Amino acid sequence: MTEYDKTALKEFLGGAGVVVGSFVALIVILLVIINVSSGGKPLESSFEVVDKYKECDVVRYAPHQVAEYKYFLHCENK
Repeated sequence: MTEYDKTALKEFLGGAGVVVGSFVALIVILLVIINVSSGGKPLESSFEVVDKYKECDVVRYAPHQVAEYKYFLHCENK
């Protein structure tokens, strides 16, 4: 390996280190912002009985407090 190759390798590894370090720092900052915006509480899914259908409960499920609802029936075994 020539001296030129060694210098090029050092520059490449230094640049790659800066890119990887910047990416990791960005991820950490985003995770801190998400944690602060949720009030430090873990995000929870919520279930709520919103209606009845025959003998079953109609349950609304909101995963992680997003504006997306899923509905399903919950029927007690008798």
